[in-house]
Amino acid sequence: MEEQKKEESLKHLGEEEEEEEESVSESVRDLPSDAVKELLSEGVCARCIFRLFGLQGRVYASPPSISFLSSLSATTHQLCTLCFGILQFTYYSDDTQTLLQNQNLPLLIADTVKRHAYQFHTFSLEVSIPPIILNNDNSLRSYMKTKFGSQSWFQENLHTGCISTKDALKFSLIYPLEDLLECKSSMGNFRIRLTYTHTKASKGDQNRSDSAETCKRRKIGESNLVGEIPISNSLENDSSDGCEFLLEKANEPCHFTFFCYRTPFYFGGRYLKYSRNVSQTCWIIDDERMGEASVEEIIGGNILQACQGDGFKFHAAGREDIDVRMLGPGRPFLVEVQNARHIPSELFVKDVEKKINNMENKLVRVKNLKLVGSEGWDLMREGEAEKQKVLQRTPIRVLHRRSPLEREKIIHWMKIEAIAGSSQYFLLHLCTQAGTYIKEFVHGDLGRTYPSIGSILGCRAEILQLDVTDIKMECFLT
Repeated sequence: MEEQKKEESLKHLGEEEEEEEESVSESVRDLPSDAVKELLSEGVCARCIFRLFGLQGRVYASPPSISFLSSLSATTHQLCTLCFGILQFTYYSDDTQTLLQNQNLPLLIADTVKRHAYQFHTFSLEVSIPPIILNNDNSLRSYMKTKFGSQSWFQENLHTGCISTKDALKFSLIYPLEDLLECKSSMGNFRIRLTYTHTKASKGDQNRSDSAETCKRRKIGESNLVGEIPISNSLENDSSDGCEFLLEKANEPCHFTFFCYRTPFYFGGRYLKYSRNVSQTCWIIDDERMGEASVEEIIGGNILQACQGDGFKFHAAGREDIDVRMLGPGRPFLVEVQNARHIPSELFVKDVEKKINNMENKLVRVKNLKLVGSEGWDLMREGEAEKQKVLQRTPIRVLHRRSPLEREKIIHWMKIEAIAGSSQYFLLHLCTQAGTYIKEFVHGDLGRTYPSIGSILGCRAEILQLDVTDIKMECFLT
């Protein structure tokens, strides 16, 4: 029964494609033959003609339509004077340093994507072309307006407009890529980026600048005739009035390169640090590691390995010193994974959390790990209301990496807990504003933090050990 439904569905799909192909062929045959033949004689390729007449959709990926239009031209394998080979799939490969003509570009892209072993459900195309292409488009549109502006088909075409080279290239690639990659094209996190450049781009920019300057001079008195902008050389209109705007012709195609990538994934959660010999981020001085490990490497490294990405960035809501433990509900963090090959599922995330928490050394633990969007940044920026203020100058121990400034910080509350049998040692519990230097608040940092515990008690005060027991933020608590 299922097989029968599948066969019927494929049959229905095939009929729809045949109807669509027939509709595409009719659209091509209905193009004005005089304009098409003139454009072909000027070296404009079939796909550029489609876009100049505002055609959209599958016509750009229809070999019969392209062959039909190309057969009207007396020359073959001529480099398009408008797109410089972009829509002919002819290009100079930056990767192989060779000239490639009439390539099966969709197949080349699909093979590369599959070789990199990305997991994806949709894909999107990003295209970058040299500005000289737009320059040529503008010139030819002006020519067509002058040459065919009075004809009815041109008046109708004004409502649909011309399709850009970028969009025409996407039409040419998307339909075959959907078949080859077996998924639909839509905006998602997996992207295929195509980049075209040309050696004449800088010259084209200069020509536009020179043309604009010529127009400016004529407008201010050198000439009283400012009309339509014609294309010189072979694409001249009947009027010689106006600013000359050269159609850049090239004897070589564009340089082309492409790559695929995924936009970053963000993992949020809270970490606990049980060791007094683990830094938050990798800390190396004069090629020597400080501490036995880092939170960044333990958490980020495991997530990166599981996602098979190119790299990662570790972001935390504040930091503690290497000799300070992070306890309680933990400190919020984000891990940004770049260009991941695997798509993390909920089960995938739980497995990563379990792997980190089951490590033998038990230096770091993760809680509430989850896949989040870019909104995780907003949660990380939460602040606290301000109350009692403490004036702190940048501590001496961090002056080598922090600006020497005075900062007002808040001590929300504090309480002292006596230690039985000792009159010199006690536990200090306190809640402070984020960014307060706790060690300096205790000993005063040679008077650079005031008030301090030492100044309040009127004696020398030293901190022996420090634990962070809570971070007053709502994010990643559950």
